[in-house]
Amino acid sequence: MAKGKEHMNLAFIGHVDHGKSTMVGHLLLQSGAIAEQQLSDGEDKFRFVMDKLSEERERGVTIDLAHAKFETPKYEFTIVDCPGHRDFVKNMITGASQADAAVLVVAVDDGVMPQTKEHAFLARTLGINQLIIGVNKMDLVDYSEEKFNELKEEVSELIKTVAYKPKDINFIPLSAFEGDNITENSANTPWYKGPSLVKALDEFTAPEKPTDLPLRVPVQDVYSITGVGTVPVGRIETGIMKKGDNVIFEPPGANGEVKSIEMHHEMLDSAEPGDNVGFNVRGVGKNDIRRGDVAGHTDNAPTVAKEFTAQIVVLQHPGVITVGYTPVFHCHTAQVACTFLELQKKLDPATGQVKEENPDFLKTGDAAFVVVKPTKPMVIEKIKDIPHMGRFAIRDMGQTVAAGMCIDLVPAK
Repeated sequence: MAKGKEHMNLAFIGHVDHGKSTMVGHLLLQSGAIAEQQLSDGEDKFRFVMDKLSEERERGVTIDLAHAKFETPKYEFTIVDCPGHRDFVKNMITGASQADAAVLVVAVDDGVMPQTKEHAFLARTLGINQLIIGVNKMDLVDYSEEKFNELKEEVSELIKTVAYKPKDINFIPLSAFEGDNITENSANTPWYKGPSLVKALDEFTAPEKPTDLPLRVPVQDVYSITGVGTVPVGRIETGIMKKGDNVIFEPPGANGEVKSIEMHHEMLDSAEPGDNVGFNVRGVGKNDIRRGDVAGHTDNAPTVAKEFTAQIVVLQHPGVITVGYTPVFHCHTAQVACTFLELQKKLDPATGQVKEENPDFLKTGDAAFVVVKPTKPMVIEKIKDIPHMGRFAIRDMGQTVAAGMCIDLVPAK
């Protein structure tokens, strides 16, 4: 891994059949991150690249996540693959909440689907401020400029509703299958004057690294590795982790000394925000910690909330949300059911002004301040203290019903 290039996490989001995996496969191939012989034969050859990585993970061959790497002239990217299926939205939430930027893939023959909307909303609520729109499957409409412009108009209207500015966003006509406009501009779209996908990725701005904030590492997985011991794996959200640091995992309270840190099979002396690392902590066993726990320094431990005040937006709910409702909150890598204790204020989503005090219920489209209580210990931070640890999505009945952020909290201890 060439040191010196800035690193960014990139999510591919969008509807399930719109060609995300094929696009990722082609991008990896064209940027030299994988060799042609790693592809399977046939039409789906690109799609299997990401799937192979996750299989490899299941077999425990590597402690890298299903995260493929590739380099552009300017950046080193880690692709956080975000599956499009409904059941995968929870992974999409984990993925998107780790991403610095996203490519929203929309198939030109299919147009904006319900999930296209949901992913755009989520990307925004989860703090992804930089977006590229990949208008895919242009080969199926004979690279029609008119079809491209129709879809561009439709998607522009959609993303405006969540406060993205279409004029600041690259809309790129692509064929993930044929490889058009991925690294080089394609002769099939002579009417398109913008950058290729790789050039557009280099126009992103690398995020400021929050190295001055307290250390927070949400655990994604915990492995037992022969000769090393227990290795939690996660992405450093904030702060710096060094070999020899004393860390504590909350909520369980397990703690010890960091013996080693590894990223992409290289040993490191320290790691910083954005790094996906595996690290071994002396004295912490595999059964002491699990996905959803958060590591921090012992002298500034992650906050376990007894209850918290949140600002939420109800994205879609078939009924109404009232006091006593207990859906699952997805926050960093944790998934914890939380009960609504109080609906404090209903806001006008357009202006943020208070519309109603102590409403009886909330429905789709409402924004509100609410007080919730986790049903079991959960780490969350105030958005103003550690923004990376303060956002969440709320899921119920197989869909994302709301998203929001933690404004205030009562610590559990």
